[in-house]
Formats: sequence, structure tokens, C-alpha cells
Amino acid sequence: MARKRGNLPLIEALEIVEIAAEGKALGKYNDQVVFVPLALPGDVVDVQITTKRRRFMEGRIVRYVKRSPLTVEPFCEHFGVCGGCKWQNLPYAEQLRFKQKQVEDQLTRIGKVELPPIEPILGSEHTEFYRNKLEFTFSHKRWMTREEIENEGEITDPEALGFHIPGMFDKVLDIHRCWLQPDPSNPIRLETKRFCLEHGYTFYNMREHCGLMRNMVIRTASTGEVMVIVVFAQDDHKKIALLLDHLATKFPSITSLMYVVNTKLNDTFGDLEVKPWQGSDHIFEEMEGLRFKIGPKSFYQTNSAQAYRLYGVAREFAELTGDEIVYDLYTGTGTIANFVARQCGKVIGVEYVPEAIEDAKVNARLNGIDNTLFYAGDMKEVLNDAFIAENGRPDVVILDPPRAGIHPDVAETILRAAPQRIVYVSCNPATQARDIALLDRLYRVERVRPVDMFPHTHHVENVVKLIKRQ
Repeated sequence: MARKRGNLPLIEALEIVEIAAEGKALGKYNDQVVFVPLALPGDVVDVQITTKRRRFMEGRIVRYVKRSPLTVEPFCEHFGVCGGCKWQNLPYAEQLRFKQKQVEDQLTRIGKVELPPIEPILGSEHTEFYRNKLEFTFSHKRWMTREEIENEGEITDPEALGFHIPGMFDKVLDIHRCWLQPDPSNPIRLETKRFCLEHGYTFYNMREHCGLMRNMVIRTASTGEVMVIVVFAQDDHKKIALLLDHLATKFPSITSLMYVVNTKLNDTFGDLEVKPWQGSDHIFEEMEGLRFKIGPKSFYQTNSAQAYRLYGVAREFAELTGDEIVYDLYTGTGTIANFVARQCGKVIGVEYVPEAIEDAKVNARLNGIDNTLFYAGDMKEVLNDAFIAENGRPDVVILDPPRAGIHPDVAETILRAAPQRIVYVSCNPATQARDIALLDRLYRVERVRPVDMFPHTHHVENVVKLIKRQ
């Protein structure tokens, strides 16, 4: 049954039947799909439609008629408003089941290639406080909950230090306690906000582009080291010094305290100078006896423990015997390249970002690894027949591309190089499936194993082993 509220209907007693790609729960109304955030299969809900298209609708829950038997109580007070951890109301075993199904569905539906039985997903040992990096935003006017708006009370604490509301660049939810990153992340963030308010620091206005306090990045390494980067929108040295000195004194556990002055119209600081204030300009992560230097702009998998298990699966699938030439494409800071280097003859790493390649070289030297070579440049331009002739034909290719997957030209070059095995690590099984279809004429899928890097979200990593057809 549907009633009108304005121009869009209110659908009553909609049954949620499944979770589709990208973690979207859905029901069907008059043979039209209705996507409903935060719902679970088995829920019966009244849904206010917010978007109506020819083939589907989207809406929000206004009332639960019946709760799904799968439902568990979310542990975070920000659940349902914050953009992260949208599956807190779903038991972890069920999360893993849906992720496994997502991988199987996308490889089958998009890839349309012959698949072996998909191996059980590797769940995360830690489902809370598992991230090693979070980025927070200051805002002069925080996001208000529906309850606050309906109560129409005066807002006496408008400032926020937290996360962006999904799809709203200028709306920030003030975070009291985040369950994603271990302490001292929460105390550092809360104390920074308290100090700034007490001393009259202005929080950033994202529409007017004014205010002093802009962003904060906190990294917590498995080694116990802590990096804090504070981003200011103005070069007010007196106030910068006052805050940073306070944080250094209050939190002696901070081993790397730095700051950035960003006067641009966007939040990125990859092209800006990051200035050390106290301690080192880097921290270290460790994995299987290897040490990885992490600078303020370095990429590193945000779940350290699961990254080790993910790379372990990739290395197992590579079947290295000690003599192989391995190409690690989209190598980033060379984590996988350095991780497998001791089990093969030579590793060639290629990455678009020059700074990441410099990190990769540093990490190789740091660990006494001398059989790696790293190149920076656009993959489809660097990886060509001349490059392969110069560096040697690969026996194994490891791919770990961005969500968009690999360019068709890269796939063609790999096919011409004809390695014995390809190990494809992906954070997007949909584009991974598309790319596997490109490789299918010379390669067949031998093994598939998903790995859960991000509990309480729909995101999943997947590792596929392809072997050359005989």
C-alpha cells in the first residue's frame, strides 16, 4: 500500500527481501525495486520514497512494522547517521555470508567465466577498532539529527569535529566516540576540539571558506607509534603553536606530530608541504619481520592485521619457488612487492604516484631487499613491450589496481607477456570480474578467496588466481 506525502509516495509494510550489490537492501513494490538503507532481509517497514526513477526508487525507513530476525543492537551511538559501519545491526557471520555471495554473484554475472568453488571468506579477527587511519573534518555548523530539528531547541554547541554526512560536502557529524580506531584516537580528537573551543579557535566554514581549523588525520600503527596531522586553513603561527604544543604535552604517545596550512578550496594536501612539529616525520608498520615507513602522504592498507592475511593469500596464490620474475602492478608503496621479494628472483613494481614509488624504494632499503625495481608512471604507458623486453618477461603478475580496475590496454599487454600465473587483488569484485573476462581467452580462474578488510561495511577485498591455459 502507498500513500502520497508531497510528490513522493509513502510505501507501507514493504518487505525487505535481500541485500544487493554495494550493500543496498531492497524490497519490491508493484514490480519496481525499492532500495532502503540500513534495512535487513526480513524487515517489514514503512518507507518514505526520496528518489523515484523509471526502474527503481530509493527511500528511508519511517517506521518498523516488523524487525528482521537477523537484527542485532548497533553498538555505536552514531549508527544510522554517520556514513560508516552501516551493517552494525547485522551479525558479523551474516555480514561475511553476504560478502561471500556478493563476490560469487558479481564474478558470475559480470565475468561470465568458468569458476571453481569460491573459498570461504577470511573474516577479520577484530571487528572493532581495526583501522589504523582516520580523517576528521572541522565544521562551524554541525549536522543536526532529526530529533534535534523536531525538538526545535536552541543549538548551543554548533561546532563539529567528525565525519562528512554521505553525499553532503558541507555537512559534518560531530563524533563523540568512534569504534573504528584504537585509542588514543578518540581522546586526541576530543581534546583537540575542547582546546579549540576554549581558546576561541574558529572552525571551518566550507561554503564561505573561512575559519582556522580545517582537518585532522590520525594514524595508529601496529608498532604502537602514533601520527597526528593537523590541517589549518590560515597560517596563524601563534595559534598553531599553542595547539600543537598542548597536544604534544597532553599526549606523549604521539610520536609524529605535524601540520599543514591549506588555503585551497579543497581538502587534499598531497601537493602541500607537511611540516614536522615534534617527533619524527614518519611512523613504522611491521609485517612478518618487515618494516614499512609510513609518511604523512603514504598509502597503507587501513586494516593492518587483515592486510597481512590478504597479502598472505596473494603470495600463496603466486606459488613462488625462488626464481620467478614477478611484476607487481599498481604497487603503491611497494608493500606486496617487498612482501614477496624474498620468495622470488626479482620484483618489478609499477605505480602512478611518484611519491609512493619513493616510499617503495625506501622500504626496500630499510629491509635489506635488493631484488626489487620500482617505476613511476601511468600503467598503460609504462607497461609496454619495450618495458617487458628490458626488465624480463614476468613469470607471475600481481595486480592490485584502484576500484576502477585495469585499462584494456594493460590487459592486452599482460596477455602478450603471457605469465604463467596472474594474481588479481581487488577492492571491487565488479570491475575485477570485468577484467577477468578480458583475460579469459588465455587464462582460467583456478582459485578465488574473499578477504574482509572492513567489518560492518559492505566492502570486500577479493583475490583471484588465474593460470595460463594449456
